Amino acid sequence: MENLVKHIRFPFTFDVEKLQQEVQTILTQKWINHYNTNDYEGEWCSIALLSQGGKSENINAINIGNEKVSYTEIMASCTYLKEIMDSFLFEKTTVRLLRLAAGGYIKPHTDNCLGYEDGVFRIHIPIITNPNVEFILDNERLIMKEGECWYIDANFTHSVANKGAHDRIHLVIDGIRNEWTDQLFFKEANPEQFVKPEPQLTLAEKKLLLAQLKTMNTPIAEELIKKISKEIE
Repeated sequence: MENLVKHIRFPFTFDVEKLQQEVQTILTQKWINHYNTNDYEGEWCSIALLSQGGKSENINAINIGNEKVSYTEIMASCTYLKEIMDSFLFEKTTVRLLRLAAGGYIKPHTDNCLGYEDGVFRIHIPIITNPNVEFILDNERLIMKEGECWYIDANFTHSVANKGAHDRIHLVIDGIRNEWTDQLFFKEANPEQFVKPEPQLTLAEKKLLLAQLKTMNTPIAEELIKKISKEIE
């Protein structure tokens, strides 16, 4: 895991004034408290811009079933947000605005299989933030400024503390890896840095595997027996 790219700040930005103007019109809409209530303190809520079923209250990050993903009713007056979303040429599974209120704290956690090496990924675009927001990813503090665009490998432990006086709002886009995104990501890091390492077997697991292989009478099993035997010598 150490060789994997944990985060990228892409070399482009978006118009902060336009983003904040559109978000101001959304603040009066109904925001939904985040469903992982054990993972945070204070107020952490969300509203969907693109979701399964096209409903703004569907803030789930994981889609279930075959219902189509589509823009929500919120997007009717959000031309700049739509322009940004459409500029990313990959299949999007969810797009949400996430708001962490002043004084809020998202506890250290991981999001399973949400790194580029898994074929899926998450993009953060800060819209409203402040210098007293502490976003920690694998023990490293990331300073994400308004209008910037970041990739975050959410497989690594991360937390957020909003120690400022104002709410923090990010545009969060979840998507599926494709050739277009490979070109985008590989400009920032080597392709090898997006390959998940093979899981390492413990000594006990190797001995168990060796015993199982010895019950097989095949050339492949014999080769594996030789290889594993050398590893545990």
